Amino acid sequence: MELLNSAFMQRSLFAAAIVGIIAPAVGIYLVQRRQALMGDGIGHVAMTGVGLGFLLSTSPVWMATLVSVLGAVAMELIRWYGKTRGDIALAMLFYGGMAGGVLFINLAPGGSTANLNSYLFGSLATVSASDVWAISLLAAFVLIVTIGLRRQLFAVSQDEEFARVTGLPVRALNLLTAVTAAVTVTVAMRVVGLLLVSALMVVPVAAAQQLSRSFAWTFAIAVAIGVTVTLSGTAVTYYEDVPPGAVIVLFTIAIFIVLTALAAPLARRRARAAAAAATEGECGLDVPGGAPGGGSGDAPGGGSGGLPGSAPGGVPAPAKPQAGEVTA
Repeated sequence: MELLNSAFMQRSLFAAAIVGIIAPAVGIYLVQRRQALMGDGIGHVAMTGVGLGFLLSTSPVWMATLVSVLGAVAMELIRWYGKTRGDIALAMLFYGGMAGGVLFINLAPGGSTANLNSYLFGSLATVSASDVWAISLLAAFVLIVTIGLRRQLFAVSQDEEFARVTGLPVRALNLLTAVTAAVTVTVAMRVVGLLLVSALMVVPVAAAQQLSRSFAWTFAIAVAIGVTVTLSGTAVTYYEDVPPGAVIVLFTIAIFIVLTALAAPLARRRARAAAAAATEGECGLDVPGGAPGGGSGDAPGGGSGGLPGSAPGGVPAPAKPQAGEVTA
């Protein structure tokens, strides 16, 4: 293929594939924690890091990583101790980060807000070999955390109190999740941009949940969607002069709409199958040696018919997961 002959496109496709993997890998925990917009907030804070990178003539990627991590830790501290004024403190952190980025980049020698565009909306043409190395190292850290600690992170995301009772270090795991999200934002800013990265972290997970309630399958499907849209969006930008972030996000939303439409009849079919199974369970079974005529458990001394919703022997059946809930 023609686009694979270009060195910058090879770097761009590699970076896009990495982002397509790690963004949903982190996003699944944020969705479970109902913190879908956390990536958006970190993106605002990362703008200060980009501006400082230009001002200090250092790598904007590494500076943005440092500032984003500090911002993510600050968000967690505000969530723990902010009480009723926590939302206001978070708002000041978000918009202060954006304002700081604009100020610092204008103070930089030869800097202007035009330099921010490639970081705000993504610019694969500017991905350098050093950027690829930085993205690879940071992505390795993200994958080690999200896959290596998936059981612990899932437990904390589902129910913090239960995780605390079982002895898990809840606060440490929450901080690790926030730091991992911050690293993911800075990795993805060259591909989809700081203002759109949150969509790539959340929408593939939401789309995957239309097809599966299992955590493992949701994780796998979301990553597959992420890689598909990032590579497709990157290929489009090779032939059309459009921002990659916008194309990738629109592709992701389109997949979500399609899967939602396909999942509706599937959900109805599952509901009918569950209703049929429940009806069969209420009928009971004939028990040898029961009431005269081989009663089904309704007669005195009957066996395993039991009450509707009970398992054999009268033990209550386990509760079914609620709609929209991802199970382990």
